[in-house]
Parts: sequence; C-alpha cells; structure tokens
Amino acid sequence: MPPHAVAGVLLAAGAGSRLGRPKALVIVDGQSLVRRGIRLLQGGGTDPVIVVTGATGPDPDAGGAHAGASASPAGGGPTAAGPPRSSRGVISVHNPDWQAGMGSSLAVGLRAVPADCSAAVLALADQPLVGPEAVRRLLAAYAAGASVAVACYHGRPRNPVLISREHWPEVIALAAGDVGARPFLRAHPGLVTEVECADTGRPDDVDSPEDLARVEGLLAGLPRADPDDRG
Repeated sequence: MPPHAVAGVLLAAGAGSRLGRPKALVIVDGQSLVRRGIRLLQGGGTDPVIVVTGATGPDPDAGGAHAGASASPAGGGPTAAGPPRSSRGVISVHNPDWQAGMGSSLAVGLRAVPADCSAAVLALADQPLVGPEAVRRLLAAYAAGASVAVACYHGRPRNPVLISREHWPEVIALAAGDVGARPFLRAHPGLVTEVECADTGRPDDVDSPEDLARVEGLLAGLPRADPDDRG
C-alpha cells in the first residue's frame, strides 16, 4: 500500500482575460475562488496545499484563515519561481512565467511539494462547484493502489486529478502551453483509475461573466455548507 502523505496543488495563476480580472480574486458566494480552492483541497484531506499564483502577484488571497498544520517546502529544489511562502499548511509559490500557460504553473506547483509527500491532487481555482468529497475519493483510490486517479462526471474525466510522485518528471516534461496533466494522461491511459464523482459536485469552469452568473445561480440553489467545507 502506498504512503498517504498527499499534497494539494491549486493552479490559480491566470489573468481571467474574459472575466476582466484574475480568477483567483473573483468572489463567488462570499468567498474568493482561491480560498474556495484551498478549502476544497484541505476539506478533501490534502496537506499541505500549494497555491500557484501568477497574474495577481506573489500573494493573491492566500493569507488568512487557513486550517492545517504548518508546512515548509522541501525536496523541490530552487526554481525560477523563487522561494515559496508558507502559512499554516498553505504554501504560496509565484510563477513568474504564468503567461506561458497552465503547464508552467503545474511544473512550479509540483516542484514546490514537500519531499515527504508521495502524491499530489491537482485542482483548478476556476471550478468552484467541485466538492471535497471528490478529493476524498481520489485519496481513497490512491490508498487502494492507484498511482493516477481522475475525477469523472457522468463518465467524463475532468478535475481534480491525483498523480503519484514517480510520474511527475514526465508530467512536467509533457505539460506545455495552456495544458496541464492532460498530455500525460492521454499518453498513459492504462495508468488512469477513473473515479466517478458526479454526485459530489460539478466541474463547471468560470471563464466568462456568463459562466460566473450560471455558477452563482447554481450555488444559490444548493444547501448551505459549513464554510470550512465549501468546495
């Protein structure tokens, strides 16, 4: 059985050009998207959570009330991103090349994961309807022996995604432009364990004002959750 120290990596570097402002700072249901993403990963059981920033600068909204034990980065080595900043289980690391696309942010995030973490759950800050139960199911699949696990919604693979450390060099090598782990997943379908999560939330992206309005409408119709468990 594999070790169970699993980090969360939240990609929150984009400028949100179609929204007119960085997605990380967009407020949805009284909470910024970056905070919702942090709570998603923490609520699902990952520790620490690495937040990759970009358009907002080094520290978008990563300070404040984040639960979890303190953590410091180790094992990733120095990168062009500079030294990560940590606070109570949340590590904020800036990607100065964020305009190159998601692939560069994914590389920065994985390199910032502490050495004692044997896997990471990758999530996007612009999917606020994903629930923490999806993260829990990926961790359960990993504990059962999966080295790659992908959340699926009605049979369609989306996010979040869990990838064990032995695959990270190839994930980073294949990630380019505005894609993350997708090239690696497509290159190794036999490694992927699909985990159905349609009953835990939705993978809707917030890319435009229309998307934001739709997500806000969907959230308005959902039962209120404990703020620490919002995803």
